[in-house]
Amino acid sequence: MRGLRGGACAGGGVVAVSGDMNKPPSDDQPDDLLRDIWYFALPSGALEPGRLVSRSLLGDPVVFGRGPDGAAFALRDICPHRGIPLSDGRMTSGEVECRYHGWRFGANGVCTAIPSLVEGQDMDISRIRVRRYPIHEAQGCIWIFMAGDGSVEPPPPPALPEVADRPRLVETMEFPCHVDHAVVGLMDPAHGPFVHKSWWWRSRRSIHAKEKRFGPSELGFSMLRHAPSSNSAAYRILGGEMTTEIAFRLPGIRIEHVKAGRNALVGLTAVTPITAETTIIHQMMYWTMPWLSALRPILRPFVRKFLGQDRDIVVQQQRGLRHDPTLLLINDADMQAKWYYRLKKAHERSIAEGVAFENPVRETTLRWRS
Repeated sequence: MRGLRGGACAGGGVVAVSGDMNKPPSDDQPDDLLRDIWYFALPSGALEPGRLVSRSLLGDPVVFGRGPDGAAFALRDICPHRGIPLSDGRMTSGEVECRYHGWRFGANGVCTAIPSLVEGQDMDISRIRVRRYPIHEAQGCIWIFMAGDGSVEPPPPPALPEVADRPRLVETMEFPCHVDHAVVGLMDPAHGPFVHKSWWWRSRRSIHAKEKRFGPSELGFSMLRHAPSSNSAAYRILGGEMTTEIAFRLPGIRIEHVKAGRNALVGLTAVTPITAETTIIHQMMYWTMPWLSALRPILRPFVRKFLGQDRDIVVQQQRGLRHDPTLLLINDADMQAKWYYRLKKAHERSIAEGVAFENPVRETTLRWRS
């Protein structure tokens, strides 16, 4: 796996990790982006009927659209005729029309029209196809299955617990780093008092010992249900007796499920690589408390500030990573990062060998100070 230098353990459970994940991929240095797995593509609200939306995902150009029935679809954003992006064209009668010569493609990627053909020119245009990506839309999220070289059948996509059909708050931010650094940074339990220090969330004076129980879950692991930390003051606005469970699953999906009496709040953090050097973070929040929607104008700046602090530290981190240092992961504070790399390797092995995914995580208790 790119980024891991042997994965050998030194004393105290230290693992050496290569820091430079931002070099352009090459034949002998792949981009290390997982394939044959569901990625978060974009919020449902970003895809309006009749509009084409272009995205780069794992370096692939993808165009999204909606048919007359409202169903979303995704195609490779390159016309097979002369290579112009299909997203430069338009939606017409539920089809994508190329701006260059008017070639049309249905939601299934099949060519339906070539205006330049004249009577008598016998050509089976249905044999011309644009790659179609499997997508799934639910709970205000559009998920896309990024297949590899094989023909892996897409498994069920991620699902969120007990939430409404759409998010109440959506924030998006681009991180100038490889997806691994974004994921490891966001799951890091020890950086809060230093990166996110503020009167309303964390401070160095709030650092104390923590102990959490973890266990395996689908394509990942979960911090099992527990009472929120005493220095998580922002949770107090929910009221009632609170518990939370935080689940992580490949490729970069974090779901925090907070229960407060009969009410619930769910935070979805989706980390999606645009290229090997750039990652996009979507932070989506769902809640069942109607009164919380009135606080949205207040909550939004806090969420954006929180994400911005993580992005700023990643920007600073890049200055050191340019020198390709060997990085160290320790027990227990970095155990989630270790699991992440092991999970990636297990997924890659299951696809390459055509065997069932074997989760390397075992139930355990981790202890750290933050």
